[in-house]
Amino acid sequence: MADSAPPRPAATILVLRDRDQGFEVLMLRRNLRSDFVGGAYVFPGGGVDPGDASPRTHARILGLSDAQASRRLGLVSGGLAYYVASVRELFEEAGLLLACDASGQSVATSTALARALSHEREALNAGDLEFVDLLEREDLYVDATALRYLAHWVTPVGPPRRYDTRFFVARAPADQVAAHDQGETVAHRWLRPRDALEAHRRGEFEMIFPTVRNLEALIQFSRVDQVLEYAEGLDAIPRIEPQLVERGGVVVPVIEGEEGPSS
Repeated sequence: MADSAPPRPAATILVLRDRDQGFEVLMLRRNLRSDFVGGAYVFPGGGVDPGDASPRTHARILGLSDAQASRRLGLVSGGLAYYVASVRELFEEAGLLLACDASGQSVATSTALARALSHEREALNAGDLEFVDLLEREDLYVDATALRYLAHWVTPVGPPRRYDTRFFVARAPADQVAAHDQGETVAHRWLRPRDALEAHRRGEFEMIFPTVRNLEALIQFSRVDQVLEYAEGLDAIPRIEPQLVERGGVVVPVIEGEEGPSS
């Protein structure tokens, strides 16, 4: 276990939309050939890239400084990069861009802008464009105040690929349509948290432990505003790093102080 890889900084985002029967969360199915949780349904997210922390990128972030973001995440510095990473990964993987103009007003996605963003998303995923290039080219900004910090999970010691992941939650932009990237992700679905959990328990919907636990935390709510208010009111968000233990011949993740996984 001493040789286990150090966890890579990462960010994940739960985007929500209201519906008559309760809010839904966007989930993406990872490519079956992926070497990390292939085939599982997850929230959009991924590793924090160097560009997420660059001064150029931070000049395109409104409503939150690195010092403020770092305090919220319990870091000395570098917190704003996690916010940027969650927004960037959401756009790369699901095609939704949480953007505004220089005054902080949401930008209506015209046909021309939607077409430009589609091409820029392709270039971004191909490695031919950086996220900050897109923001500058379209004169867009990320409104960091739209995001709420929700949870902090670290991959257990043992797996070759580990992540130190900050989870955020935000309302989905009303005038945009989600679409998986057909590369890292091969399907997308909007689901009520309860429905996703029930499908998982029936064995119809593969999810990993942190995904399950974050959905479980939301089933008490019926509207997006309630979830955002809940996340806003969280004070000290604990760092959760499960341990892998063998039970009945099966290795399962266990959180200290709990009997075992709830799924």
